[in-house]
Amino acid sequence: MRILISGITYYPRLDGQSIFTVNLSEGLAKRGHQVTAMFPSVEGHTFSRERNGVHLEGVQSIAIAPKYPDFAVPIPSVKDVRNIINAAQPDIVHIQDHYPLSRMAMREAERQGIHIIGTNHFMPENLAQHVPVLSKIKPLYNWILWKWMLSVYNRLDLVVAQSRAAAELIRAQGLQPPVSLVSCGIDLRRFRVDASVDRLACRERYGLDPRRTIFLFVGRVEKDKRIDVLLHAAARLKRDDIQLVIAGHGGASEYYEALSRSLNLGQGVHFTGFIPNEDLHILLNSIDVFTMPSDAELLSIASLEAMACGRPMLLADAVALPELVTPGVNGYLFKPGDADDAAHYMELLADQPERWKEMGKASHERAQIHSLENTVQRYEELYKKSLGEASVVTQLGGLETDRMEASVSSQESVLIRRSKR
Repeated sequence: MRILISGITYYPRLDGQSIFTVNLSEGLAKRGHQVTAMFPSVEGHTFSRERNGVHLEGVQSIAIAPKYPDFAVPIPSVKDVRNIINAAQPDIVHIQDHYPLSRMAMREAERQGIHIIGTNHFMPENLAQHVPVLSKIKPLYNWILWKWMLSVYNRLDLVVAQSRAAAELIRAQGLQPPVSLVSCGIDLRRFRVDASVDRLACRERYGLDPRRTIFLFVGRVEKDKRIDVLLHAAARLKRDDIQLVIAGHGGASEYYEALSRSLNLGQGVHFTGFIPNEDLHILLNSIDVFTMPSDAELLSIASLEAMACGRPMLLADAVALPELVTPGVNGYLFKPGDADDAAHYMELLADQPERWKEMGKASHERAQIHSLENTVQRYEELYKKSLGEASVVTQLGGLETDRMEASVSSQESVLIRRSKR
């Protein structure tokens, strides 16, 4: 198949959408498909090049450095998008968002009669930090942003969500096309329990205290990740045997570092800055507990990678994160935004080192269904289905699902039939 994938972000950016898009594009290319990825050029100017078997089309953009040096706002013309699509001659156009570039790709695909599917990575909370005035009027803000998203996604042939919670969320907003559940996928060859990792050397390299229990957050250091909850939790602990480590970089790095200082957290919190992708699995094998405080996760690639590396989990009880944790089995869930509850479970985990191994084993086992190979294969099947294979629909757990998928885990694959337009 010839596949064109469009979105607001791609390599070298390392947010969840970018990681997913790169993994999917390169995975499809390895399976023999002709893949073109179209995205804003962080260099500003247009370019065409190859990377790992994928043909890249960077469109003209405006960088918003220095705060976001690896992000750019596209300013393509309709002619630019049309020329890229004409050159790629895709059988399927797969958009990753509803922003202007993907909207243009959708309209051109409609004009040419090309099948279009979309994966949703969006929640209004992800943009709240960029529109602080409007986000204070939450109901109006949410309504406007969901309408903006639906103006694109309700015109697609098929929509893909990463989790049951993500599917239910967009369906509740009024989404009409069928919805299929496919995990974002992780590379289980890289992210695995690795006894050969020198934990002490890794901790020394990144400034982690070798004598303390390490709770690690990895991801974009932005306000929507709610790292403030962890910092306030750390302030409530009053213990010198726990260290909270914040790994990553982003527009809120200085804000969170200032908050840490104002809370007098000292060595109880450590900011590593950017972690090279090739070191991430080593770091995950060198810490004790992984934590994700965000209340706006449609799945969380970072959490899945930590699970695959056999870590106990401490996650916010919000959106899709509860699908990853059974309390007391592979970790715990705390009330979203509640620093007291987060602190309680940090203490509980720190005082249960004898249970870390069994919890980590349970996490590792749960991560296996999220293999990248499964994800790429499922998308390949969905493309073929969109191009004409019939689908028989039945009921599964209150959601309509393809009969051939009924035996598969709900975290991996559910198809919700489209209402008539």
